[in-house]
Amino acid sequence: MLHRYETDGAEIYRQSFATIRREAALERFTPVEERVVVRMIHAAGLVELAPHVAFSPGMAEAAAQALQKGAPVLCDVRMVSEGITRSRLPAANPIICTLQDERVPALARDMGNTRSAAALELWRPHLAGAVVAIGNAPTALFHLLNMLQDPACPRPAAIIGCPVGFVGAMESKQALMQDLPVPCMAVHGRLGGSAITVAAINALASHVE
Repeated sequence: MLHRYETDGAEIYRQSFATIRREAALERFTPVEERVVVRMIHAAGLVELAPHVAFSPGMAEAAAQALQKGAPVLCDVRMVSEGITRSRLPAANPIICTLQDERVPALARDMGNTRSAAALELWRPHLAGAVVAIGNAPTALFHLLNMLQDPACPRPAAIIGCPVGFVGAMESKQALMQDLPVPCMAVHGRLGGSAITVAAINALASHVE
């Protein structure tokens, strides 16, 4: 017997977002935050994600405004940088991931740190006013927070901190939301990952669902 299923892509999206808004606890979010959380839930297939998402006041609005002004998006891994939908970016924003730069292995050895953390040293020329998207490596988020303790370090416009995992992920996001060096958002606990980080950027980049 042939399987019958919904074949209209637009209708699949409509039903998906309607289901999320019906089932997820979204009442505490601003309209811009809600748009971000809905897309993150859609990417994860997990309405239970909503209680774990935290925004500092005005973060979603600040990140969206920075993107409108052409801010670059700095990504910790290529799974994030490649997942961003270019057509949603409002100003042909540069997307930068330095993890594969040939200088990174030597930097990591000299620093005694992971390549994910060392790659952030190459962000410095691009960091001022940027939107940071960390979706994989807790060491990258920790190193960024340490970098930003230096008053001379350029300040990004906003940080999305969603590293995933069992070692350092929860602690790095706690540190982010405690330090709040700039407007920030995080997914608390072990949850996180590239897909929901990409979803957050795509939602901030355009109000179109």
